[in-house]
Formats: sequence, structure tokens, C-alpha cells
Amino acid sequence: MPADLIIRGTILTVDESQPTAEALAVSDGRIVAVGSGNEIDGWIGPGTETRDVDGCVMPGFVEAHGHPLMEAIVLSERMVDIRPVTLPKADDVVAAIKAEVANRGPEGAYLNGWDPLLQKGLPAPTLAWLDDVAPDDPLVIVHNSGHKAYFNSATARRFGLTRDTPDPKGARYGRDANGELDGTAEETAAVFSLLAGVIDPADYPAMLHTELQRLNAAGLTTCSEMAFDPVFRPVIETLRTELSVRLRLYEISNAQMSTDATPGAGDDLLRQVGIKIWVDGSPWIGNIDLSFPYLDTDATRTIGVAPGSCGHANYTREQLTEIVQAYFPKGWPMACHVQGDAGVDTILDVYEEALRRWPRDDHRLRLEHVGAIRDDQLQRAHDLGVVCSVFVDQIHYWGDIIVDGLFGTEHGSRWMPCGSAVATGMRISLHNDPPVTPEEPLRNISVAATRTASSGRVIGPEQRISVEQAIRAQTVDAAYQLFADDVVGSLEVGKYADMVVLSADPRTVAPEEIADLQVQATYLAGRQVYRKGD
Repeated sequence: MPADLIIRGTILTVDESQPTAEALAVSDGRIVAVGSGNEIDGWIGPGTETRDVDGCVMPGFVEAHGHPLMEAIVLSERMVDIRPVTLPKADDVVAAIKAEVANRGPEGAYLNGWDPLLQKGLPAPTLAWLDDVAPDDPLVIVHNSGHKAYFNSATARRFGLTRDTPDPKGARYGRDANGELDGTAEETAAVFSLLAGVIDPADYPAMLHTELQRLNAAGLTTCSEMAFDPVFRPVIETLRTELSVRLRLYEISNAQMSTDATPGAGDDLLRQVGIKIWVDGSPWIGNIDLSFPYLDTDATRTIGVAPGSCGHANYTREQLTEIVQAYFPKGWPMACHVQGDAGVDTILDVYEEALRRWPRDDHRLRLEHVGAIRDDQLQRAHDLGVVCSVFVDQIHYWGDIIVDGLFGTEHGSRWMPCGSAVATGMRISLHNDPPVTPEEPLRNISVAATRTASSGRVIGPEQRISVEQAIRAQTVDAAYQLFADDVVGSLEVGKYADMVVLSADPRTVAPEEIADLQVQATYLAGRQVYRKGD
């Protein structure tokens, strides 16, 4: 049968058996042939569309650790984007907050992206300051990490929060020396509680469509949702025929430690594949679980880290064991957010015990971010079959602060150690954790290969990986972590024709220039879902 579509050009397949090709053919959304131009010409029929592509055709990028369902809200018109990538100056951040308070009135002002490490000179977000900015109406400011939020007294009244409100499991509301709420909320359950009802559900489909367009413009064709709340399930099921990105869902572990879903339920477009836990928090607010102390610097004092602090975990070892053993025996893969090396030790102990009691050949248990993970922990993880998703873009945005302000040369220079991870043979992924950093897979590849901060400083050059390894970590190896490498991640016969067209082959430009390559087009199952200039 003739093909529906033929693409000619420089084809980078990320298939080890055939790394490059001159053309490929697509029928019914799947690749039916990959090879030379002459080989593919045999698939041309009277109804075949042929496209000659300048630049480079690659597998569509895979975001192994994203939050598209929440980012759709955070970057909507209902919330103000005050992230450092949008408003780098502290004065502009404060002005935006005051303007939104005046604009929204009783509706409440909600903003996302507060980051005193990058937006130097921000005021201390005390309850007194928040109440002075918004004395009568709700005000919620979410930290750029997503692990902390600041709220005023009017917000507490709206949500019925008092000194007697119990802390959610694995999270907390901050309190002063007298036990009164101090206007802070840490970790997912507490932060998300402040966003309840922030949008009209009728507005959400349009927000999600805009988010999908953002992902396609970055070359994304598959994205995980790593904090899936089942409340979103009816909405995305309704919109499934309109999805232009494949979604893989990791449901938030809940207080009941149960889910109504079945492992792997869904199809190649929309599937729930796992359960998510937050072992610790964010390095930018001082609550990751470390075996070594934070430095005592202006940076750590700015974020309120006590001298000598090694941070802390969100759960005890016993609590993590209880959670994992509630889900894992039922067939659920687990993904655990963990930044500190002490936290890594704990969750690897928990994983090892679960695997010993309930052996599973293909579990693909995951560790997320792993900033401070040690070489011995990486080897142990690989030996257990555990894979790591690495937030390497932190080197670009926070690289200088990581070394000079937070952890020092010994620990900071090897932050996000991709080189050590791939040396074990592990199939790592790279991610952006959006909206923490923008969806920029090309920058991830560049940073993994260069270890260059935005200042131009190289952070831990021994942790560099090759461009080819970084490409795999953003395509087929990321798909592997999402149990999707059988259908996406490389351009092979039988897989979906999920593709991105770049302005040049990333293997032929200087690694530091990869981030500047342009996404010219994106295809999902052979259907063009993005074209530059449209």
C-alpha cells in the first residue's frame, strides 16, 4: 500500500541499528519504512504527500518529568507569571504583585515564580508584609520550585485555615513560636490546597489547549504529568481526541494510599503508568534531605536556612515503606522526587525491600531530580534496575548559586551528575520540571553536554555526557522510563511517526549552540501539530 506521507531530509533516528536515514514513510500514523531516498520512493502512490525538509528530522522530544495539567493553570491569565525567566528584577516582581492585588480584588490574586535566589532584593514574604500588600483580599504567591507558597490572612480565612488545622501528610503549614499560622505552606498537599477553586472548570479546556501548543512549539510529542490529580481525569478524557501530545500520568500518592485506576490503564495517547511520592523538597527553600550541611552564606540566609542545617525529609523511612508497599505489590511503578543524598539512601532502602518481597522483572522504579546523588548510590540504583530522571537545567539557571551559595565546590560542582549516571549503564532521562524552568529540551541537551551555567561558568566538566547520550536521554531513554519506548522515542518501523524538525542537526553544531536551534515543525502520528510562524 502506498504511504500517506514521506519525509525526505537528514533523518536522525536514535535507532542504534540504523542511526541515520535519508527518508521515511508513514501510513496510518506509524512509520512503515526508513532508509535511503531510493528505498522510500517505492512507497509513493497517487495520494502520497511528500515533504522535503531542510534541517534535521528527529524523534519528538519526550518530557519524562513534567506538569502540563498544572502548568496550563499556572501560565494562564488567571495566575501571573513572576518566574525569573519572565521578571528577573525584584522591583518588577513586587510591582506585579501589587498590580494583581488591585486588579483582582475579592476574586483573589494568585502568582507563581517567587525566587529570591535569582531575583535578588525581594522583600521577606512575611505574613505582615503579605497582609500589608493585600489587607482585605486573598493573596497567594507560589515559590518558583512549587514546593512552597506564601499566603495572607484573607486567604486563611477563605479556606478556613487556623492554628488548629492539621498538617497534610508529607506537607505542612508554617507556624510561629506561638503556634499561629505564619503564612507559609510547604510541599504539594499544602501548596495545592491554596489553589483549590482558583479557576472556573469551564475555562480549563482552553487553558490546556494553550499548554499543548507550548509543548508542541518546543518539539514535545510525549509528556508525563508527575502530579496527576484524578479530578482532572474526566476533563482530559473528554478532550482526548484533541490532544496533540501523548500524556503519561503519575498519580499523587494520597492519604488513603489507594487509587481507583489500574496500572497501565489507557492507550498510547493517554495512559496512567505510575504513582508519585515527594521524599524531600527543594534545594531553593532549604528542605532537601542531605548528609552534609548547607553553607552559611548570604544565599542560604536569604532563604531561611539555619547554619549547619542538612535539610530534612518529608516522610520517615517507615512512612515511605508504608506508601510504597501499599502501591507496588498491586503492580504500580513508583516515581520518587528526591534531591538530597540522605533521602536517596532512604528510598533505595525502601525500593530494595519492596523488590525483595515482590520481585518484578520490569519495574522501572524511578528517582526524580537527584541533584546530590553520589556515585555509589547511582551504581546501587542501576543494580536494582532503578532509573534516574535528571533535572540538568538547574545547572544553567542556578549553577553559580549551587556552588558558591548553597553547597560549595565538593558537592555543588557534581550537582546533577549525568556523567556518573550513564557510566553505570543507566538509561537516564533529562527533564525541565515545567513550569519550574521552561520546556526547553534543546537546552537540556546542550547543558548536559557542556555543564555551562548562564554566566558562562562550567560546573563540574567531568559530569558532561556526549551529545548523542543527551539526545537519547531526551527521546528514547525518556520514553523507556514512561513505559512508552515500544511506540515512541525513536524513528523505527512500527513506531508512531512522532517527529520534530530542527533547523540543524544537533550533532553537527557546537554543543553550546544546540540550545539556540529552532523547532521548525512537530508531528504527532504523522500529523503536523506545529509549524514555526503559524
